Amino acid sequence: MGSTSGLLNSDSPHLHLAQPTPEECNQIWTSTAASWKDSLTTTLYIDQNWYLSTVPHTKDGGITHWVLVGKDQSPNQRQIFCSCESYRQRSLVADEKGNIEEGIVHGIASVFCPSELRGRGYGTRHMKELAMVLYGWQAEHGKSIGSVLYSDIGKEYYARAGWLPDPGNGHLIFPSIKMEKPVVAKPIHESELEALCLRDEAMIRKAMATPSEVRKRVVVLPDLDHMIWHIRKEDFVTDYLFGKNPGVRGVIAGSPGKQVWAVWVRRYFKHPDNPVKAELDDASGLYILRLVVEGDETTNKPYGQLPLSTGAYLKQAAALKAVLQAAQAEAAEWRLDRVKLWEPSPLVESLLRKSGLDAIRVERTETFVSCAQWYSEDSDVAEDAPAWVNNEHYAWC
Repeated sequence: MGSTSGLLNSDSPHLHLAQPTPEECNQIWTSTAASWKDSLTTTLYIDQNWYLSTVPHTKDGGITHWVLVGKDQSPNQRQIFCSCESYRQRSLVADEKGNIEEGIVHGIASVFCPSELRGRGYGTRHMKELAMVLYGWQAEHGKSIGSVLYSDIGKEYYARAGWLPDPGNGHLIFPSIKMEKPVVAKPIHESELEALCLRDEAMIRKAMATPSEVRKRVVVLPDLDHMIWHIRKEDFVTDYLFGKNPGVRGVIAGSPGKQVWAVWVRRYFKHPDNPVKAELDDASGLYILRLVVEGDETTNKPYGQLPLSTGAYLKQAAALKAVLQAAQAEAAEWRLDRVKLWEPSPLVESLLRKSGLDAIRVERTETFVSCAQWYSEDSDVAEDAPAWVNNEHYAWC
């Protein structure tokens, strides 16, 4: 990416954010492949990045690529000091009275500084520049509520840059099990996702419109475009590994009004034939993008607040168990060792403790750490952070 001689200092006024050229994107992805290509080859990883820029969630400006470069240097000849991407995400913010405002939350991903340039302050400068520009970025699509990222280098670095770790950074791990899927858990095919996402969004809007003791709540909406982005990313990998794509995108169980459904993707951070034994916290697994339990009011409550009684949720409890058993069977079928469910609601955790399913809770402190920077009304960083509702894997980018 260029010589390191005669570098601009990280505090130089001649540094700024710009959008990379296609050639520079290829350079960046060639450098980041070792960290993020997972089970793909470098060439396929680059192809996947280009492909994923064409799906509904990212096309037409849904994704923006950023580079920290010198103002006076020419594209394709300039030193790239740091790079990242931002994703425009439909979101809602609500106050304690249930007044809702639509807006956007920018998801930041793939923050990368070349190894030979690390320790010089370029990453911090890049993030500070990004924080300033994202508040007004793509304002024609809505008011900027804030930005989120998922750190793979712990909590401290991004906290110093202004992105504070969210209190909810845990997930449940279920082992995969070779078994028949429960007959009550009906498969969800891609053609059925749009209707389910619309139902889900209607329930979220109703929950956000309910008065709360929490002063401010924010949710990134789990819409169809979000799900399809994850699914297309999955399809690219499974086609390479197995020569086929999954037909089942999740399962649904229960009767209307008390239904439970999950939408999931398979993630292979290494080839399933890799002989290295996976540890408990290994990243590969079947990830539940979104888990919906109809009637679950705890999704609109402060983190950790349990329902007064779970007795009224017996039907949902049975459906929830069937859904997760189906996920365990699906993971085994696709040669994955585990199922991961990010930040289940207090009700879901309570029901699962009584389900007999073998689950282990893991608190994420080093990888996939969700961090956020929220804006106040005057465009400054909010001192009193809102509660992030439904911080599930679909919002990861």
